[in-house]
Amino acid sequence: MRVEALRLVRGWVERVSPPDAAAWFAEALAEPGGAAGERASDRAFALAPRRLGNAGLRLDEADLAQAERVRPGLDPRDWSLDEAARIAILLAAAGEGTALPARVRRLARTADLRETAALMRGLPLYPGADDLVDLARTGVRSGIAPVFDAIALRNPFPAERFDEGSWNQMILKALFMERPLRPVHGLERRANPALTAMLVDYAHERWSAGRPVPHALWHCVGMVPDCRGLEALERAATGDGEDGGRHAAAEALRACRDPRAAEIRARLRIGVPERG
Repeated sequence: MRVEALRLVRGWVERVSPPDAAAWFAEALAEPGGAAGERASDRAFALAPRRLGNAGLRLDEADLAQAERVRPGLDPRDWSLDEAARIAILLAAAGEGTALPARVRRLARTADLRETAALMRGLPLYPGADDLVDLARTGVRSGIAPVFDAIALRNPFPAERFDEGSWNQMILKALFMERPLRPVHGLERRANPALTAMLVDYAHERWSAGRPVPHALWHCVGMVPDCRGLEALERAATGDGEDGGRHAAAEALRACRDPRAAEIRARLRIGVPERG
């Protein structure tokens, strides 16, 4: 998979880079092995924004479909040019060995925000990435939005490798940070009763403090609702909050397959859209 991923990401970078920048990038990918090659590769990793810029990759639907074929779950639509180049540089330097996780951890110790975001976006593509779960968890806990987004949004790594506790904390942290939840890969598949309980507790805390509940919370509560979750959804849908919250709770009730949600919909006269 590493070779295919490298070919894929390299193509995206080269397609949008001017000739001189593309030549520099090709040279960076061709660095020899050994300590000298690793030092040169580290320099290229640091210089990528200066040599290539940080514009978007301008990916189309065909590119996204190809990314999905090469690595299921990969969604690079938010990647910038320098992030893609840095990921490619790491993949090129990885060879067929298993030393890449140690190198990623070493780079992360001194990385700036953009470097850290690139390291995190590349997690689904790195050989031996199982050894980087703790690094990803640390990035989520940091609360730094660019780093958090690189791990939590459009990235299959957390859904595949985080345990339930780490996953639930990531979702709750996303709400604290006012990040969107729809782009979280595996959101419905990883829904669980413990997360529902945490989110309902959070909603009640916000209500008690007279503060609005994040709209995205209701979508998650409706995935695996318990009695308290359904009561909270009904309360939100009947006007305990602003219009956006009422709409979000109603949408969650429409999508919920629990028979008890159907009773609430009937009581509140919330229709269920026809499935096409």
